[in-house]
Amino acid sequence: MATITEKMDRSRVDGFLHAQGKCMVNGKGEEILLTGMGVGNWLVPEGYMWRFEGNYNSPRRIEGLIRDLCGTVYSTYFWKRFRENYITEKDIKAMAEAGFNSVRVPINWRILMEDEPGIIWKEDGFRLIDRFLDWCETWKLYVILDIHCAPGGQTGSNIDDSVDNIPRLFTDTRSDSWEKALELWCEIARRYKDRWIVGMYDFLNEPCRSPMPDAPELPNLDHRLKAFYKEVIARVREIDTVHMLSLEGPQWAARVDIFDEHYDDNMCLHFHRYWLPPVPGAYNAYLNKQNQWNYPLYLGETGENHMEWFSAMYPISAELNIGYNIWPWKKMDTDNSPCSVRKPAGWDSIIEYTKGGDRPSYEEAQSIFDAYLENCLYDNCDHVENVVPSIFRRPGCSVRARAWKEMHGVITVDREGNSTDDWEKSSVCFRPDTWAEYTFYAEKDPGVLVFNADFDGVTLEVTENSQTLLRTTVSGQREIRIPKKSTGDSLVRISCVKGSFILRRIVYEKN
Repeated sequence: MATITEKMDRSRVDGFLHAQGKCMVNGKGEEILLTGMGVGNWLVPEGYMWRFEGNYNSPRRIEGLIRDLCGTVYSTYFWKRFRENYITEKDIKAMAEAGFNSVRVPINWRILMEDEPGIIWKEDGFRLIDRFLDWCETWKLYVILDIHCAPGGQTGSNIDDSVDNIPRLFTDTRSDSWEKALELWCEIARRYKDRWIVGMYDFLNEPCRSPMPDAPELPNLDHRLKAFYKEVIARVREIDTVHMLSLEGPQWAARVDIFDEHYDDNMCLHFHRYWLPPVPGAYNAYLNKQNQWNYPLYLGETGENHMEWFSAMYPISAELNIGYNIWPWKKMDTDNSPCSVRKPAGWDSIIEYTKGGDRPSYEEAQSIFDAYLENCLYDNCDHVENVVPSIFRRPGCSVRARAWKEMHGVITVDREGNSTDDWEKSSVCFRPDTWAEYTFYAEKDPGVLVFNADFDGVTLEVTENSQTLLRTTVSGQREIRIPKKSTGDSLVRISCVKGSFILRRIVYEKN
């Protein structure tokens, strides 16, 4: 049986992806565990990734802002340059070299179709996708094509570029949106049915939102979503019988209860998880549905948290054989994405305008956006070094003590030693004959484990893959440093033989 490290290796990016029971396999029948990044903001701009506030939070609103501040001619120039600069082959190369084997590309339908009566394709948009696929084929990254913004809007929020926060793809019965959405997927299938580097067709991102404070209540649209999936699958399968399909449920892709019948033999259940305790129970609803229908699971969007959350959440996913995709690869002025776009000089004047402040001159605004176009290039970004190690739990990360794989007898406590269920505040109390196990993953450098605790008169043992690394009695120390010996998948157990101690975290350092 392949190890997690072997299943993640880019050598397995080879041939069409297929569902095989609860697993995904490549064209050779080898099991693969997808690990990827989402290239948010490139084809679907989101206001928070620009540090905008107020109503400037969706593609059409950001487009309107730049047109308002800079004029129509400059706006046309800006968006062409933006698509050329924001994601380049250097970004794809960097993802590959970081160890990812896939990338999810969110697409706005208006990139590929004219927002006009009838069906009119935009060849410039398809050329962007074609070039992106070529890069990913060169660097061996499966591509998940994600319609993030469908005609009419499928979510009813800024993220789907809907006009009025209503998912009119589902609510309107007389508009052209339904047919446009179906025909868009047929055209994607026609163009890419022979491209094996396309790993999956992700039909709709986060359809049918849950209630929002600033948006009207919606009727239950589950039946419309199910009808769309049935029709789009039937239409696509007339053209393309090979590609894996990705189906997301309602309520920010959190619900899977609508999947109560068989949809396709070659598909996965795609769900999203944000801002919840990173414990195995976070996956229970999806594992239960998987056991019912025997489909692979895919955590297709997750992230936007702190590094110890990353280093807890994603090893659990990997151990459950659930591939994952981190959101997003790049955004402005960040410490939790791999690439941080530097704020140009004067950017705060743009932000102030979005909040109702003074309007900069055309010349000033154009100069600021010109600087942004340069700053968003991969080479000009700040590269946040601890993000990727935290995702993969490699040397360079910090692991909260609560993020164990297995344990015996230990309890979670706060810093004062009181029992707690609060993951964010928890440490782990060890007493005699108790232990906890942690998984770590390394490539060439086994790394050094630094156990952060108050050790006073404690006898403990640390093993790696059942081999003893250390057995000692420790007094008056706040940490213990232990070099690891193994690369690949490592299972490290820390056991308390005598005394007691509270372990806060394990810092996994490079040699």
